[in-house]
Parts: sequence; C-alpha cells; structure tokens
Amino acid sequence: MSSLIHLNGFEMNTPSHINHGLWVHPENQRHRYTDIDYWTETARLLERGLFDALFIADVVGTYDVYRGSRDPAVERGIQIPNNDPYLVVPAMAAVTRDLGFAVTASTTYEPPFGNARRLSTLDHLTKGRIAWNVVTGYLPDAARNFGLREQVTHEVRYDVAEEFLDVSYKLWEGSWEDDAVVLDRERRVYTDPAKVHEIHHEGRFFSVDGPHLSEPSRQRTPVIYQAGSSDSGKNLAARHAEGVFVSSRTLDRVAADVRDLRDRAEGFGRGRDAIRAFTSINIVLGETEAEARRKAEEVFGYRDLDGYLVHFGGGTGIDVAALAEDEGVTFSGRGHIESREKEFAEAQGGKAKAIIDSLSDPWNDEFHVVGTPEQVADRLEEIVERTGVDGFNVVQYLSPGTFEDIVELLVPELQRRGRYRTAYEESTLRERLFPGAGPLLPATHPAAAHRGAFRA
Repeated sequence: MSSLIHLNGFEMNTPSHINHGLWVHPENQRHRYTDIDYWTETARLLERGLFDALFIADVVGTYDVYRGSRDPAVERGIQIPNNDPYLVVPAMAAVTRDLGFAVTASTTYEPPFGNARRLSTLDHLTKGRIAWNVVTGYLPDAARNFGLREQVTHEVRYDVAEEFLDVSYKLWEGSWEDDAVVLDRERRVYTDPAKVHEIHHEGRFFSVDGPHLSEPSRQRTPVIYQAGSSDSGKNLAARHAEGVFVSSRTLDRVAADVRDLRDRAEGFGRGRDAIRAFTSINIVLGETEAEARRKAEEVFGYRDLDGYLVHFGGGTGIDVAALAEDEGVTFSGRGHIESREKEFAEAQGGKAKAIIDSLSDPWNDEFHVVGTPEQVADRLEEIVERTGVDGFNVVQYLSPGTFEDIVELLVPELQRRGRYRTAYEESTLRERLFPGAGPLLPATHPAAAHRGAFRA
C-alpha cells in the first residue's frame, strides 16, 4: 500500500456515466461530451489537481434488461449515446504534460492485433502516459453487435482475455528488440530488420503472425488495469493487472477483495506490492458542513432512480421491474457481471424492495462522502486504512464542478497532511504508480517472459 493517496478522475464518453439523472442539473456540462473542449478542459483541470490519470470507462452495447427493453436506457441517456474512449486522448495529451489516461477496451469482440497498435500509438503520443483497462464485456447485445449469435459465456470470456493478453505481450515485448530502430541516415537504414520478429501465435482463439507494426513505445506495454470481481476476474487481475478497480460497495467487502487480490498476486509470484488497488468514490465538498449538506441535497434531488435500475439491470441481468417487492433474487449466473449479481442476491435476503431501497438512497453507500475538506480527508484516510486501497476513482456529480471542488478544496488539505503529491516527479504512468521501478513491466510480470523470445 502506497503512503500517498492516488486519485483518478472517473469518466465516460457519454451524457450519463454513474450518477444518473444529473445531466439535467443546470450547472452540469455532461451534454458537452461530444465537444473536444470538454475533454481538454477536463484534462487541464485534473492535471492542475495532480491526479494520476483520467480513467475512461466504456461499453459497446446497451442496457436492455430493465423492463425488458433498451428504451429506458436510450430515453434517459444511461451510457447511450456513447463515443470511443481512445479517440479523445490525443487532444487531451496535447494540452497536458503529466496526466495519465486509462482507456477501456474489451478483449471479447475484436482481435488483439489492432488494439495493440492503437495502444502503442497512444503510448507514443503521450510519452508513456497510457493505461489499458482490460474488460471482457457483459452486455448480450454487444456480442450481437460484433457478429456473434449469442453472448460468450462468463468463463470463456476470461479464457479469451488470457490469450488476448498473451498475444498483446508478444507484440509489445517480444516482436521488436530494444535497439531495432537505428536511424542511420548515412546507410538509409531506419530499422534493422534482423531485430524485428514475427510472433507466430497460434492459439485456441487467435492466430497472429506479426510482427507488431509499431516500434517500442516508452512503456512498451501500457499500464494494465482490470476490474473483475468474480473468481475468474480476480485471477486475471492477480496475474496481469497493475491497477485493480475494486467494485464492492462496503468497506468490509473491499478490504476482503484487496487482501484476496494481493494474496493471489503473491501466489502468482508477483509479490503483494505488484498491485495498486482503487475503489470508486462519490464526494460532495463544501467550505462548511452546512454548505456541503446543502449541495448534496440539491444534487440528490436530480437523481433518477429508474436510471439506476437500468444500470443495475444491465450489470446484473436482474430486471427488478419484473419482481414483486417481497420477491427474492437468487444468483443464477445470468452471464452479466456475475460478482455483482451474487453480491445483490446475497444482500438483505435478496429482496427486490431491498435492492430498490439501496439504490434510492445515496446515503446508504459507504463510499459516498459529504463534508468539509477536513471531514472528507478524514474519511478518505479512514477508508485507505481500513481497506488497504491505494486510491480512488472519483465519480462526478456535476461536470466539472465535482472535480473543481476536489482540486481547489480537497487536494490542498491532503497535501497538508502529507498524503498527496505536491508535484509530478515521474515521466511515465507506470513510474507514478511504482516509483523507482522504471517505465517497463518488472521481470515478475508474465509479459516479461516474451522479451527476447523470438530472436532467431
């Protein structure tokens, strides 16, 4: 666990990301998500606040479980419409020097070769500030959008992800030797062809000959983020991830998940310090307690319960609208986010009314914090100490108001306590997460096995 608290801005290229209904608030700028200025302004703001990165979520399908239709999601803007997270990064990189960018892409629907080139390109353009949030996808119509007749089963999705990562590592770490690019003007040799190698991958899901089309970037492999909470997801994270987004919503569950992930990482030979753990946090700040409470009550008045039920249905596969209030919810492996389905099925007897009540009242969330900078800093420190997380993905209620308050009010308080950086000191995102470790993955990471593996 790091002594400094790490902060990522948590965003999505869509009008309604996590806190649903807030796009109608008169001070919210969510509707500007299609405007490049929205993204460059956000990046400058987060860099001023010395955030680690802007973490951009994504889905490639619609939430169509609630009321048996995608119409509620479309009507309320619940992560639709949405745009590609990769394409806003170059503009943000151009107006910043240090802020990192974590982009989300699924391993289930597209082959790894193109994704590897896109991420190498972004790592070059950002000078080593890129992370890839590896997801497997959980929306059935996403599968149909990419030509599959039905959703890939949960376990197979993780098998695909393992091979997808293996192919990616071969391309990033093994295809080009460190000194392949020689830039010899006199001999007119840009690259020594003897030091660029095919990978000849033939696997269960992918066939990729290579070589990688991009020369090695600053980090070679982007920082790997992952957010799986099922047993398969935790194993994927423990084997591969450097940053893990822990999604449980109680301190006890998060603490247990963090311990489990570190245990698994140690079991895979990576060490307990190989992972930085993050959880999402909702923050409302005021210069006084009364002001913070007033601001919270104001934004909560715009919350859209149906929007949360839409999101819940898409995540769990459970249509609460189809259940009687006292009807129990059982875990049946619906093929969406099965850890989330299981968590709600077990909570409060799994009654539909309990689920609705939990989503109706934001004060029920242990990662919802309202108060003065001192009170919020106290709570963040308490969460870190009790759970072992290294930092937080900060969700916005108002864009950019939430980030502005954190930069102007909370960051100075954390700095006074010695819990937050006072300047950027590292050149790459990986070095920011693991100071002194260098820009490349360590030898204990499975990707390292491919270095030099394809030389003749």
